[in-house]
Amino acid sequence: MPIPLNLPPTFARVLDTRAEQTLGQSETKSGTPKSLIGMWVSSGSPVNAEICAGSGVEWLLIDGEHSPLSLESIQLQLQAVAAYPVTPVVRVPENSQVLIKQYLDLGAQNLLVPMVNTPEDAEAAVCAVRYPPQGVRGVGSALSRGGRWGRIAQYLKDANEEYVSLTVQIESVEAVENAEQIAATDGVDTVFIGPSDLAATMGFIGQQDHPQVVEAIHSAIAAVRRAGKPVGINAFDPNLAQSYIDGGIDFILVGADVSLLARGSENLAARYLG
Repeated sequence: MPIPLNLPPTFARVLDTRAEQTLGQSETKSGTPKSLIGMWVSSGSPVNAEICAGSGVEWLLIDGEHSPLSLESIQLQLQAVAAYPVTPVVRVPENSQVLIKQYLDLGAQNLLVPMVNTPEDAEAAVCAVRYPPQGVRGVGSALSRGGRWGRIAQYLKDANEEYVSLTVQIESVEAVENAEQIAATDGVDTVFIGPSDLAATMGFIGQQDHPQVVEAIHSAIAAVRRAGKPVGINAFDPNLAQSYIDGGIDFILVGADVSLLARGSENLAARYLG
């Protein structure tokens, strides 16, 4: 007899639980910040992913957009972090039905789709992550890790609502203008703001802390909240990150494995080599 299996809660469910836990409680009373704190895993290394998973952060973003990741390496990373109390989110390279299908089948429950600029882009992403009749996801769970090779009871019936979470990324001037409509799209669970590309589209490349960029970010945050959806952001600068946390951002990325290694090795060299 196969071992009875169940899948961990999705990223959307984790955020809902955090919101319920902190509802009516201040940070001081609860002892836990409202924001879900996470970090990037961009190296493609399952070892690095496992190290980060055991660090105490609450979620990881395994990045398939700006990293040299194959489908196999993503699956290996998901397997490496599965033993730890951390929620992995995987960013696909593009809003592609084929890639989204493959990522879901290899076991990525929580997807982040980049460069979502319009409600139509958001609808396309929703369609790609859902089985018919609500979407166009191909049926292959019996052959893949996503459905644990047919060992998740009712996976096909419940996947659309229970086992898959969709986050869309807004990271352009156009996306900020459409933020409320994007967030309100049925099937979009959360919205992630990408300040780097947003700054670039505004003419301030490399200046995520530029006042006009920060103003646009806060405009997007307010728009997503009007739609009633959780909103997150990336901020490696500690002061900027803390300002978003103090402002009640729902989830945030505050570092990356490759950046920590780069800066740590530089500090090591500076200390001993001058």
